Amino acid sequence: MLSLPPKATGPTMYFIGVTTGKSSIMTVFPRWAEALGIDAVPPAARGAVLKGIDLEIHGPAEDYCQVVEFIKNDPLSLGALVTTHKIDLLTAARASFDRLGPYAEILGEVSSISKSDGQLWGHAKDPITSGLALEAFLPVDWWKHSDGEALIFGAGGSALAISMYMMDPRHGENRPAKVVVTNRSQPRLEEMQRIHAKLDYGVPCEYHHCPEFTQNDAVLATMPECSLVMNATGLGKDRPGSPITDAGQFPRRGLAWDFNYRGDLKFIDQAWAQEADRELIVEDGWIYFIHGWSQVIAEVFHLELGPEKIDELSRIAADVRK
Repeated sequence: MLSLPPKATGPTMYFIGVTTGKSSIMTVFPRWAEALGIDAVPPAARGAVLKGIDLEIHGPAEDYCQVVEFIKNDPLSLGALVTTHKIDLLTAARASFDRLGPYAEILGEVSSISKSDGQLWGHAKDPITSGLALEAFLPVDWWKHSDGEALIFGAGGSALAISMYMMDPRHGENRPAKVVVTNRSQPRLEEMQRIHAKLDYGVPCEYHHCPEFTQNDAVLATMPECSLVMNATGLGKDRPGSPITDAGQFPRRGLAWDFNYRGDLKFIDQAWAQEADRELIVEDGWIYFIHGWSQVIAEVFHLELGPEKIDELSRIAADVRK
């Protein structure tokens, strides 16, 4: 049964997820609040706080509606970051939002809930934050100088967002030769295919229904050298495991990126085991975490964050992580 938090007594931001208490943000946020000057925000005497709301994966629509309505109607509840539930939340509670950002409309998901001029806004930040995270470790002009493709395990909001970023025509020749997506359920694949077709970015795409991990292994085996392989399934964080088996072989001179930074991180372990032999670049979701949270916090508290401030927040988070 859903248990809503009590009415906020000070400026409050929420983290809507599955196992929010295990996230590093719960320790990082107070330090960030101090650095951002939101540790003492009027009209309340005490500073901004972050509270977690854990919801069942693909839970009842009424739970999503209740959470969004609570934030909307509670004056000191300023907004939220949403993980895992981004698509389900918007599908269930769309009527509660007064305005949606353009990416939220395109993707059919909300990762950021905020208030502005008395209106409740829903934004999808992943096309921005995933792109910032990717550029942080992807070598310059990687796609331009290789025939590498991109393989995404998962067809949820994060997967769709990073596919949009990589295929965006503004990157010119620096785009993957092909984008390949696998997912355990067919409907999400079909929805991604529909959105890709509507955008018509000009990059070939393949969609594979893979309810078994061994089927993901088979798709992985087809990827050419220098391909980027991404775990956008949530496996390894929200649920233990990996989308591939230990027999899966990463492409030689490729890149392995797990969107997760906490949990059992089996996908990362599998990549590290092949790093030397396959000449891999391996990256977890830590930088994604930094950009994802900083962008939403800026939206909720109406802040402008330049590169220097992002660097400061990154240093603070790294210090806490140690």
